[in-house]
Amino acid sequence: MEATAKVTYVRIAPRKVQIVLDLIRNKPVEEAMAILKHTPKAACEPLAKLLKSAVANAETNKNMDVTRLYVAQCFVCQGPTLKRIRPRAQGRAFRINKKTSHITMVLKEAE
Repeated sequence: MEATAKVTYVRIAPRKVQIVLDLIRNKPVEEAMAILKHTPKAACEPLAKLLKSAVANAETNKNMDVTRLYVAQCFVCQGPTLKRIRPRAQGRAFRINKKTSHITMVLKEAE
């Protein structure tokens, strides 16, 4: 039995999200939430929100025991890139790529 939560089009680069996801993979939910709360990374805020959503899904939809949940899977995929133009000297223009992420989290009950 597993519960999933997904967030799409998060305006943060997937490389930055991946660093934080590696910290919480295969950890109990309480420990993962503590790690997210005390890690000074921008990706922690949407990930904490996603973890709360996954726990709520497990509790309400699947009737799982919240105290025995752990982060079984978590991964990030790259979403569409927002392409922006930055004016530069002598009439040139540099492109700025603003990347987005699709993040998925799967919770399971410990045996």
